[in-house]
Amino acid sequence: MQLSEVLAALDALPAQARQEVIDEAVKASVGRYMIPNPGPQTEAWLSEADETFYGGAAGGGKTTLICGLALEEYQPALILRRQATQLKGIEDELARMLGGRGGYNSQSHVWRLANGGKIELGGVPHEADKEKYQGRAHRLKAFDEITQFTESQYRYIIGWLRDARGRRCRVVATGNPPTSAEGMWVVRYWAPWLDKSHPKPAASGELRWFTTIGGEDREVDADYEGPKGERPRSRTFIRSMLEDNPELMATGYAAQLESLPDEIRERLRYGSFEAGGKDDPWQVIPTGWIRQAQARWLATPPDLPMTAVAADIAQGGSDKTQIQSRREWWYSPFASYKGSETPDGPTAAGLIVRQMRDRCRVVVDAGGGYGGDTLTQLAHADVDCFGFKGGSGSTASTRDGLYGFANLRAQAVWQFREQLDPAYGARIALPPDAELEVDLAAYRYEIRVGGGGEDILVLPKDVMREQLGRSPDKGDTTIMLSASAISGLKRPKAAQERREQSRLRLQSVTSNSALKAKLRGKRR
Repeated sequence: MQLSEVLAALDALPAQARQEVIDEAVKASVGRYMIPNPGPQTEAWLSEADETFYGGAAGGGKTTLICGLALEEYQPALILRRQATQLKGIEDELARMLGGRGGYNSQSHVWRLANGGKIELGGVPHEADKEKYQGRAHRLKAFDEITQFTESQYRYIIGWLRDARGRRCRVVATGNPPTSAEGMWVVRYWAPWLDKSHPKPAASGELRWFTTIGGEDREVDADYEGPKGERPRSRTFIRSMLEDNPELMATGYAAQLESLPDEIRERLRYGSFEAGGKDDPWQVIPTGWIRQAQARWLATPPDLPMTAVAADIAQGGSDKTQIQSRREWWYSPFASYKGSETPDGPTAAGLIVRQMRDRCRVVVDAGGGYGGDTLTQLAHADVDCFGFKGGSGSTASTRDGLYGFANLRAQAVWQFREQLDPAYGARIALPPDAELEVDLAAYRYEIRVGGGGEDILVLPKDVMREQLGRSPDKGDTTIMLSASAISGLKRPKAAQERREQSRLRLQSVTSNSALKAKLRGKRR
């Protein structure tokens, strides 16, 4: 029931009955810091989900919800924003509810309450900052504006949700629809509620259960029990609108939101998770071009020879080995393997050879050191293989000739952008992989003055890792695959030695043949 319906029902009561209801409501509110509004806010307050995402449109009372839960129900509590400088709104809301800032240490961002409880406020500006919260037990872990966090930050921090006394613990995330590709992980994480293409959509407030199987999220039944006795965790999404917050609605805030540009209005006024986000002005590859290439893709490969195979190798660790093949303009889905499944070069090389057809060439990322052993094994197997080192020099220029490239990485990424440009009849077909879309949309560039003029520099992989919260392995693999024929790729030393040995053998055979012919001539 919405608050407007409650008020209408109250107005319909006789005067004495109405006053009795009001008196009882006043008594019930004594000593309370917050009573949630009827409707979605109350539903989120009472939700039984382990992980609740509350949000959608602007003005639905998101920050108020998490502050109220922290004060009323769950202590110790942790409330996070991506940047600590963004905490002022939360500080102000807590101070409003408490009637002042008594007990708050603005240096440590810790609020000690009169009842002995504690609320911590914090930021996670860098990917590694998530480790500051390792081992820190809280009954409530709240993320305000969840789309600004990386998925790995969220997953890591909620891993320490627990209470020594066995009381109920909760994760509550709030936010509006993402405005960039980097925030789209939220749509995937709560896909049954937010992704219109999901085969089994969920209603707002409905509980679904998830667990991790083989390193991937899987939806399971509520009574699922894993091989080690692990139990699934429940999630829900509860959609809120400005109309659910009558006090703010009465200020005319709706008119302010209605005046926004169409794209932003769809997200903030109506909470649309389907609206396309606006690209960063320094984004190399427009998101629209990526989606057009994915829309052209068909599951059946064309009747063309395989052009190349590319691989980004992870020998152990949390990253994955990604292998992808190409038939001219058609790019295959990824063969993905956990780092533990590719512990050494021979194993990775075997998986690559398994993907190969038509004696195509192979490109392996050799910039981080992990691909070297794989390249050696491929070379010994007489595979036509090359190492891709993004830091190598480049003598190429952009299609219009205006800019050079700071290195081979910048050249490969920018030339793939040019291949996807619809104005030049782009034909490339990319698999409809959400992670690939995010990776390709995450490349950013700068223009720098070089020795011969202005050069394009694509920001390095470690910057992207910080931005995404993971390595952009799928994007890098596709970029290498697109660049499989450019100059600047290096054959591994083993391949060069093998070619030199073949040359010497051929030279020896030729010399011997010539000598024998000469001897035969003399005998005559």
